[in-house]
Amino acid sequence: MSYRDKQYETCLVSFEEPGIGILQLNRPKAYNAVNLQLLDESYEIMEGFHYDPEIRVIIIKGNENAFAAGADIKVVNSYNAFQARDFLDKVHKTVFMIEDNHKPTIAAVNGLALGGGLEMVLACDIRIAADNATFGLPEINLGIFPGAGGTQRFPRSASICIAKEYIFTGEFFDAATAYRIGLVNKVVPANEVMDAALKMAKKIAKKSPLALREAKNAINMSMNMDIKSGCRAEQIAWSMLFSSEDQKEGMAAFLENRKAEFKGR
Repeated sequence: MSYRDKQYETCLVSFEEPGIGILQLNRPKAYNAVNLQLLDESYEIMEGFHYDPEIRVIIIKGNENAFAAGADIKVVNSYNAFQARDFLDKVHKTVFMIEDNHKPTIAAVNGLALGGGLEMVLACDIRIAADNATFGLPEINLGIFPGAGGTQRFPRSASICIAKEYIFTGEFFDAATAYRIGLVNKVVPANEVMDAALKMAKKIAKKSPLALREAKNAINMSMNMDIKSGCRAEQIAWSMLFSSEDQKEGMAAFLENRKAEFKGR
């Protein structure tokens, strides 16, 4: 059964034309706290988006009170070391499906984005926050530290000293601070978050899916490669696009002074 036809318990799937898939985390009574079922369902949906030729851009959101308030402590509190490691295996599997997805991902953040919720936001390509959103990695207050990539992605988006400050103190910070330190792209009034996310998604959806996929991969690889290796990888991906119909259409449209119609081929 396709992900389009399934009914999920902790997530909602919807679609916005043209080519926009929306994943909504949906455990409102728990402020969308992350449990195993939410991880499994969100992974399945993101994988569906990944391979769905009709989807060009993905928006991930929560509800008006929370994007996600981190791991469900009532569940993980009882884990032993091996169960904790197994839990993080599923967390990383889902978060990497967001980060490595062929399609650009946009986080639309209202309310709380704490712990694993913020780590999920950090895996998204573009992040739009409500002016009343609250961010933080408070795990240090529980005798642990961020384990879903927070120690890796936070310093890559902000700086190593800023990351250490918020990871070491566990303090929350507001949307204006998130924007100032480079964690989000823009801050808008709370009732305009989805409108801003959809506006961005529709703009991106008009571009070549092939070029977007290769550009995203090249940028992501740049975080883990020296500049010469990264430029070589960029060169190969760039050159490959010259075998695509989209490249021919894009350049022909430019020369003919018209808008390109990209097909993803």
